[in-house]
Amino acid sequence: MPRDLPLGNGSLLVAFDQNYHIRDLYWPHVGQENHALGHPFRTGVWVDGQFRWFDDGKWQRSLKYQPETLVSDVRLEHPDLKVVIHSADMVDFHEDLFIRRMEICNLDTREREIRLFFHHDFHIAGNDIGDTAYYEPERRSIFHYKDKYWFMMNGAVATTEGEPGPGWSPAQDNYAGLVTGIHQWACGLKEIHNLQGTWRDAEDGQLEGGVVAHGSVDSTIAFNLQFKAGQMRILYYWMVIGSNFEGVTTLNRMVRQRGPQSFIDRTAAFWRLWLEVHLPEVDGLPQSVIDQYKRSLLTIRTQIDEGGAVIAANDSDISSDVRDTYSYMWSRDGALVAHALNKAGYLDLPRAFFNFCDKVHSREGYLLHKYNPDGSLASSWLPWAVDGEKHLPIQEDETSLVLWALWEHFSRYGDVSFIKPLYRSLICPLADFIAGFRDKGSGLPVPSYDLWEERLGILSWTVAATWGGLTAAAHFAEAFGETERAQNYQKAAAEIKASAETHLWQPALNRFARMVNTKEDGSWDVDGTIDASLVGLWQFGMYQPDDPKILSTMQAIREQLWVKTIVGGVARYTNDHYHQVSQDISNVPGNPWFICTLWLAEWYALTAKHPGDLKQSMELLEWVAAHAMPSGILAEQVDPFTDQPVSVSPLTWSHAAYVITVLTYLQRKKHLRA
Repeated sequence: MPRDLPLGNGSLLVAFDQNYHIRDLYWPHVGQENHALGHPFRTGVWVDGQFRWFDDGKWQRSLKYQPETLVSDVRLEHPDLKVVIHSADMVDFHEDLFIRRMEICNLDTREREIRLFFHHDFHIAGNDIGDTAYYEPERRSIFHYKDKYWFMMNGAVATTEGEPGPGWSPAQDNYAGLVTGIHQWACGLKEIHNLQGTWRDAEDGQLEGGVVAHGSVDSTIAFNLQFKAGQMRILYYWMVIGSNFEGVTTLNRMVRQRGPQSFIDRTAAFWRLWLEVHLPEVDGLPQSVIDQYKRSLLTIRTQIDEGGAVIAANDSDISSDVRDTYSYMWSRDGALVAHALNKAGYLDLPRAFFNFCDKVHSREGYLLHKYNPDGSLASSWLPWAVDGEKHLPIQEDETSLVLWALWEHFSRYGDVSFIKPLYRSLICPLADFIAGFRDKGSGLPVPSYDLWEERLGILSWTVAATWGGLTAAAHFAEAFGETERAQNYQKAAAEIKASAETHLWQPALNRFARMVNTKEDGSWDVDGTIDASLVGLWQFGMYQPDDPKILSTMQAIREQLWVKTIVGGVARYTNDHYHQVSQDISNVPGNPWFICTLWLAEWYALTAKHPGDLKQSMELLEWVAAHAMPSGILAEQVDPFTDQPVSVSPLTWSHAAYVITVLTYLQRKKHLRA
């Protein structure tokens, strides 16, 4: 199930599913630890003896964001309950604080009591062993804790009354009159002895008031509100997170003193400012593309840890398939996301990423498969032995693209003081490794695993990334006055390109091959499958986008990988089995991926010779915006028939590709008008 609304600040990440239930809650790192682990934190309504959780099928839901912010704009209406709820949820931009503001409207023509229930299914630190939940009467709140992880839940009801009237929308003013404290509570056991949890206790509208539970526990709290006919009232709920009791109670006191609305207002203002200071000239772009560009930048920010780790995706539902997640830092994804942020004008986040890579790379100069947000080595399926012999379990492009992205950063900003300490500790070790990690006969990189993590070989993508990394390293060496080192890197890059011309270019296909490998007899095994990742040959500079060899290769991608259904989009490669839904390969070579479609759009923009030629690129940018979720979130891929998101959502790389393509389009448009 996709994550329609991720909200975060670089240390706390809260993600809602399509039912408007919290499903993932990460702290103190984005992607680590997950204290929800995919278990729903339910929200429900009781009125007139009827109870409905938000996943009830009759709720009419609209899950979006307030424009240019990381504050939600959610509307729910239930015809049986005659209730409308308009919500704004946010994670404070500075404090580890999550606040929900709910405007509840009684659509009935009579007075009624409406009760709101909030359920907490914590699995603190990723498991349900040794948790404690308790009610604390002095603050009229619920606490959950284990070790260094503390969570405090509280809320307040506004005493100011209101009526919705025509065009009702969330009020923006602060409500001074607040009555703080929960009205009902229950702490209990779950997932043992056939106990489902306190959320079941809520369904009669009355919680039994259990004050403490330990082990595998959950809790539910409630607020009872009295309504006149047609009246609207406001409820605030908040969760504060910290490492000890003092930390969470201090922050709770701050919320009570300042008022929860002040945190919502300042967070909305911060994210608008964050976008505004680097917003490019977007006049002439369709509004859908402008909105998607802004949403992509904000979504990227939610997926980056303050320590520099760029997380691929934080959607724990994928773990049901492979018992693992995407909540890791692949340096390939990180480098491309950093490149997007560099192009968009953001320096601090890419710098943190490069410093992260500086800390985690091996002594030999390579980056391993993936890393946890705290810098520790993450899980991996890449083997250390192939055919009984030791083999490095790496994807070489992950090392090379860090160098490529770092040079792109430096050439744009010229921040010498930032680069200086990285030259010896990061740039030279990585460049020396990839310069030496080559076949002595052909000069091509030694076989490593591909970017899709499916095959071992010499991939065109990896070859191009290695060329880009070595060329970047040569520029750095020359800039630092090390001419001989620069020449060595340039020589290695030239040998790689010459060998690519010989072995990867296939005249019979009139395009490049996806992958080659050497056989025992010294001959070459060619994998001629058409693969969208062939775009790396021009993306990292080894070829110009309008080189004749690239033109024919890109034409093959467009013709053979376009999904011929009502959905459209570009697949990864022919007969892609990952989440495959159709065997009609001629029409559906694979599910459409956003990054692959955007690669084609980027190429269209770069090869445009006249302003009118940009139309093809814009059509694909609009296609992506149209196939995003209503909130603007981009998944990894979509179903070729239903257009529903497939695999993880959001995928950080998808949003980075959108940012890169929009900026490339704008740059090319400006160039053609000059």
